[in-house]
Amino acid sequence: MEKVVVTGMGTVNPLGLSVAETWQNAIHGVSGVGPITQFDTSNYPVQIACEVKNFVPERYMDLKEVRRRDRYEHFAAAAVQEALTQSGLSITEQNSSRIGVIISAAIGGLQSLEEAIFTVRDSGPRRISPFLIPMLMPNGAAGLASIEHGIKGPGLSIASACASGADGIGMAWLLLRAGVLDAVIAGASEAPICQTAIAAFDRIGAMSRRTDYSMTPQPFDKNRDGLVMGEGAAVLVLETESHARARGTVILAELAGYAATSDAFHITAPHDEGAGGAMAIRLALEAAGVLPEEVGYINAHGTGTPLNDLAETKAIKAAFGPLAYRIPISSTKSMTGHMMGATGALEALFCVQALQEGILPPTIHYQTPDPECDLDYIPNQARQAKIQVAISNAFGFGGHNAVLVFRKYS
Repeated sequence: MEKVVVTGMGTVNPLGLSVAETWQNAIHGVSGVGPITQFDTSNYPVQIACEVKNFVPERYMDLKEVRRRDRYEHFAAAAVQEALTQSGLSITEQNSSRIGVIISAAIGGLQSLEEAIFTVRDSGPRRISPFLIPMLMPNGAAGLASIEHGIKGPGLSIASACASGADGIGMAWLLLRAGVLDAVIAGASEAPICQTAIAAFDRIGAMSRRTDYSMTPQPFDKNRDGLVMGEGAAVLVLETESHARARGTVILAELAGYAATSDAFHITAPHDEGAGGAMAIRLALEAAGVLPEEVGYINAHGTGTPLNDLAETKAIKAAFGPLAYRIPISSTKSMTGHMMGATGALEALFCVQALQEGILPPTIHYQTPDPECDLDYIPNQARQAKIQVAISNAFGFGGHNAVLVFRKYS
């Protein structure tokens, strides 16, 4: 089967409005956390989030389109544009049916739905937008990207909670390896920072309630107290190796493997021993033809919740055995927050950057080691390391586990 390669990347997230800005902030350990500005949090126990800053959607589309789209669709459009520009992929009438688009979302246009419900309650049903349905659809971003860029191959949105972005990229890998398509624009977008989502995630005990946000979230730290919600989008342009080489584009990395498993355990809690995550890691490495000792970096799911970080640590130990103690691991959610379905796509992007630049981003806010989470989490400072293989873990409610394996391309 053909290799699958990465030829372009784009992102909008709490650390920046481009890949370059995001990467510089990530390797310098910048936190994206701040007070919530999108609604009044006076009556909310949770008052902090990782918001996208200084984003102006009119830079990516005209004002009419801005009004017709949800915030998550704004983010997706910007990320797709940057990724296509870097890749130089030209979409024409002749090749459009051999190109696909998979922009995943766990939630979709929740902000627009919430606002519409308030409008119906306060002003009646005739006052809601006629564009509400395409604004709230989880597949809306994929459909809009298809329309905007003339992409006529499969257009999909994968919904597997916080594994959605990674699963969407994995689905693209499967389609390209099968010879169904020559290129796929794959990633995810999310804009969940609204009253309903903050309240709901807090209600199940998943959120950090600290008002002093200088040291939260704290993935893998003994004193971690929950996730901080984020928002944004990340997109990769994936192609078969032969297609990329034929058009002479720069290849950034190889997407060498993917696997997905289900815990079959609990709707929100991970398996106690991380069994499903461990299986996904082993299967992804097998699919990539990569030996455990070749892995030079793991971008962890690392949400900062007590249950997730312990289960993921156990999963890594189960998958790698004694080697687990020698593999550098980081949770970039310590900086970006948890972007729900989009985080897995951004963390895939970080793996590509780590392979390209030879720098591993840190886990910031790490102060007190947890005896049960005793691996190398790259605390607080980025690390120079020439690596050949990086893997990205993404786990989600419902017991979803997705793992992507990236290899340095030469």
